[in-house]
Amino acid sequence: MAQSWSQLTVRTSPANIDVLANFLMERGAPGVVLKKHGLDAFFAAPLAGVSLRRDLGRFVAALARLSPRPQKTRLHWKVIKQENWEHSWKRFIKPRRVGKSFWVTPPWLEPPKFRRRRVITIEPGMAFGTGTHATTRGCMEYLESVADRFAGKRFSALDVGTGSGILTIALALLGAAEIVAIDNDPVAIQVARENLRANGVGREVRLSGARLSAIRRRFDLVVANLTAETIVELAGDLEKKVAAKKFLILSGIVHQKENAVTRRLAGSFRVLERKRSREWVTLLLQRK
Repeated sequence: MAQSWSQLTVRTSPANIDVLANFLMERGAPGVVLKKHGLDAFFAAPLAGVSLRRDLGRFVAALARLSPRPQKTRLHWKVIKQENWEHSWKRFIKPRRVGKSFWVTPPWLEPPKFRRRRVITIEPGMAFGTGTHATTRGCMEYLESVADRFAGKRFSALDVGTGSGILTIALALLGAAEIVAIDNDPVAIQVARENLRANGVGREVRLSGARLSAIRRRFDLVVANLTAETIVELAGDLEKKVAAKKFLILSGIVHQKENAVTRRLAGSFRVLERKRSREWVTLLLQRK
């Protein structure tokens, strides 16, 4: 008997999209598609039952109470048949230009032909980072900028919280000679390893679940797409990993918390550039 699926369509404020996506993935959604004013999430029909709907209602109500201004989130459920499942979410995943150097594409699509762009193939899955999120795009654009500063010279890089491995793959394609990538999530390590292999860059990378504090060397470039709270918590270790006069890229920072991050790092770094996309800020810093 063919399995049916439940599709949840959420219309909400852009500020709520990421936190709702995380909640739904944690509750078992194997596919979540982010949109400009909401998202679509998919569940095997038995999972989309009374318990999930109740918990989702409570979560949405809590978001509304925490918001400084009135917001309305609309939820709509529908059942889709097995034969429509792939079409229902894969049709939203398209090859995307990121920065001046990259096409990011899922493995089932051919990227458009464009000689000057490198192709990164990423399987949308359980680890964060498919090139569509503002924080990932901001990091990739600054990776390009820093690679240009090295002008063909060898440089080393550390990717903290690698997730899907997309930033590590970008670093390899941009010419980083030595790359260390770490993540404390075993699922992310597995997904990153598969993505590195699919993009032919696994040999250039030391991928592990090591703690940041356990890394004993310094790098020409460190990138950390985390959260503002985690960055502040790890600030001391991040400082120690960046060589003198070299570069640190930070993202996952909601704009209201940017000052907390820059104040914490002001003694060791100066801000060279910042990008803001909706509520997200990405920073390019240089070690003093």
